[in-house]
Amino acid sequence: MSDQQLSEERILLIEQFYSLQARSTSVRFLQAKIAEAIAKHVPHFNWTGFYMLDPNDPTMLVLGPFVGDPTPHARIPVTQGICGAAVSTGETVIVDNVGSDPRYLSCSIETKSEIVVPIYASGKVVGEIDIDSHDPEAFNENDRVFLEAVARIVGRYIEEHPAEALVPQSSPAPEP
Repeated sequence: MSDQQLSEERILLIEQFYSLQARSTSVRFLQAKIAEAIAKHVPHFNWTGFYMLDPNDPTMLVLGPFVGDPTPHARIPVTQGICGAAVSTGETVIVDNVGSDPRYLSCSIETKSEIVVPIYASGKVVGEIDIDSHDPEAFNENDRVFLEAVARIVGRYIEEHPAEALVPQSSPAPEP
C-alpha cells in the first residue's frame, strides 16, 4: 500500500511531519509534536506515545513523549509486552483484542487494541511508536502504513542527528 492509498488527511499529516523533522531541535520535540497531532486528528488513537531503547541498557525501552492517560510502564524490558515483541522482532505488531494476548502489559482497562511500530535508524531498531485504542479491532492496514511512514520520519531524524540516539528518554514530554 502506498501513501496515495492513505486518506488526504493522513497524507497531509505525513507532509507536516516531514516539515517538522526538517526544523526540529530534538527528537523529543519531534516526537511530542507528532504525538499531539496524531491524537488530535485520529480519534480512535486514544493513547499515542514513543518508547526508545535506553542507550545505556539496550534491553530496556524507556517512555518518551506521549499523549493520553499516564502509564505505569515508564520502562519496559524488550522481552516483555507487545512493545517488547515489536522491538525484538523488528516488525509491526497489531493486537485486535489485548485481553486475549498474554503479552499485553495492562495500562488501562479501557484499552481494547494496540499497534506497535518499530523505529529504525541506520538499519537498527532504536525505538517504537505505541498506539492504544478503546475500540476492539481498531487498527487496519491503513493505520499500519501511516504509522510505518511516521516511524521512518523519526528514524531519519535520528540518522541525521546520531547524538540524539544517545540521549536517554524520560517522561513527560518537554513543553515546546
